[in-house]
Parts: sequence; structure tokens; C-alpha cells
Amino acid sequence: MNGNNPLLEAFNQTTYQLGGHGKRNTKVLKEAFQHIDENVDSDNYGAGKVIEDFQDQMAAYLGKEKAVFFPSGTMAQQIALRIWCDKKGLKKVAYHPLCHLEIKEQDGLKELHHIESILLADHSRTIQLEDVLNMKEDVACILLELPQREIGGTLPDYQDLEAISVYCREKGIKLHMDGARLYETLPYYQKSAAEICKLFDSVYVSLYKGIGGIAGAILAGDEAFSNESKVWKTRHGGNLISLYPYILSADYYFKQRLHKMEQYYEEAKELAGFYNQCHAVATKPLVPVSNMFHVHVDIPKEKLESILIAIYKETGIGLTTYVKETSATTCYYEVSIGDRYSNIPKDEIRKVFQLLDERTGAEI
Repeated sequence: MNGNNPLLEAFNQTTYQLGGHGKRNTKVLKEAFQHIDENVDSDNYGAGKVIEDFQDQMAAYLGKEKAVFFPSGTMAQQIALRIWCDKKGLKKVAYHPLCHLEIKEQDGLKELHHIESILLADHSRTIQLEDVLNMKEDVACILLELPQREIGGTLPDYQDLEAISVYCREKGIKLHMDGARLYETLPYYQKSAAEICKLFDSVYVSLYKGIGGIAGAILAGDEAFSNESKVWKTRHGGNLISLYPYILSADYYFKQRLHKMEQYYEEAKELAGFYNQCHAVATKPLVPVSNMFHVHVDIPKEKLESILIAIYKETGIGLTTYVKETSATTCYYEVSIGDRYSNIPKDEIRKVFQLLDERTGAEI
């Protein structure tokens, strides 16, 4: 039961939900495995056809010499930064103040690897070339997140990426990409994954966020980097006896959804347009640059939750499972488009936003 969360309870009772691919339940696993030959051999401690073929496929897609499968992105990224710090003999890295390593990992980078973080830019925008040029401390590596999730999935200009890459190579600074949602940026940049990854020395991509696998990550780079990452993977306890359930599901959903990223991007722009027609509501970015954005509302959290619950019950359409307070009079939530959005009749979506506009307007 969701008795302590009336908004989530109401959301779960709706017929349609606007975001994501659907519930993360056993159906995800069953769908991925329904066409798998039962005689396919498991991987064994990082070796075997099933893992090696997938790693090769991802290395080619990302335009890197080698790719290594990890059970989690947290593990993969800490290891990437450790390798670059050891290589330079300098335990300092730079990244955004809202980087996953800074706000979500219980100081893992600092506690496990004794690496110091230098924060670039501020909370409201992405890292730009000027931030890198004005760094006052030497660092072994700079991490850039594409897109920057915590500020609505925003992206730096591609020219800035190119300029940062050139500068880092001139100065001997490694450039690492947190590309958890890299696939979703391709329609906006109008570049291939390999073209973008060429700007970076190492790249992490998620295998469950945009494509909807069970779990897992890929860490890619040159051969020396990848071989070193395998050593650290063992040290971190990530070289499990078998990882094939994650790999097979990732491979399946990668092939099912990669070609839909353009569709998700266009639908995100359409949905943001609906939101931005409502009183007291604004999306960040105003026009999405990926399949995700944040919805900011100038209404107290409790009042917005009451409005949303009523709309869910009247229309059978759910917009979000949560709302976060930003002040006594404002709040926000995140939207990420996947397979579900295209299944909802457009007339029904328009009705939802007509109601949202009327009811938010009545509160201001």
C-alpha cells in the first residue's frame, strides 16, 4: 500500500502514465528473455562470448578501443577517476556541484579513493569553457555529465565541448564523460555517439536508464585504460561469477529502443509545450534538449499534490509520482519520456493540461 504517499497511490490507479517505459517489474526480465536460446552459455568472471560480444558491440558504438561491463555506474565512474588520478600522480578531479559523485554516493570517491573534488560552475548551469580556463588548481581529470540531470537535463553547447576537449589535451588533463543518458542527447546534438565520445578519454553509459535494462553500465576507453579498469572492477567486488541476466537484457533493450531516442526527444518538446501553457508552471529547460526536463510550479507542494490527485482521478492519466518542495511557495518534479507517452490519446493529454491550467490559475 502507498498510504503514506497519496500522490503515488493515485498515480498507480491511473490508466495511463506520461513518463518512462513502464513499471520496473519481472515483465522487464521476461520480455528480454523470451527470445533467448536457453543453451546460451553464461559468462564466467568477466570472460565468455556473451559478455565479450556485448562489450565489443558497445566499444564500436562508442568509438572506443575497448569497453568493460560493470554492475553499476557508481563503481565504473569512481574507477575511471581513480585510474586517471593514479596515472598523473594527482588525486584531484573537477566536476559540477550537482555531479552524481558529489551528491548521491555518500562521498565514495573521497572515502574509498581519497580523491579531492574541485567544483566547477554553479548549481544553475552546465560547465562552460570559461569555468575550465579559470580553474585555479591542477586536476588529473575533468568530468562532464551529458545531459546534466539535476538541472533539468540541460546540455552545454557542442562548440564548448570541443573547446574543452582541445584544452584538456593541450594541458594533459583527462576528460571523462558521465554519459548515463548519452543516447538521449544525440538527437539534439545531431551527432553520433562515437563523434561525441571522441572528445573524451573515457566514457560511462548506463544500461538501464534510457534504454530500460535491468541494471549495469559500460565503461569505455583505450585498451590500457580498459585493462586497468578490469583490475579495479575485481578489487571493487564487481567481477561477479556471472552477469549475463544484465547483459542479455541490456542488449535486448538497446536494440529495441536506441532508434526511438529521436521520438522521445520530440515528444518531450511537445509535452513541455503543454506544461508551459499552464499558469504558474514553467519547464527547465524551456525547450528540452533531451527526453527529460524539470517542471517548476509556483504553488506550494501540498496544494499542487491535491490538484494532481484530483486530475488523476478525473482523467485516469498520471503526470508524476512525486513533488519536491523548493520553497514554501514553490515545488518541482522531473519528467522523462519513454515508451508510454505515445500510447496516450492526444485529446486526453490536452484535457489534462486544460484542467491543470485552470486549477493552477485559481491558486495565484
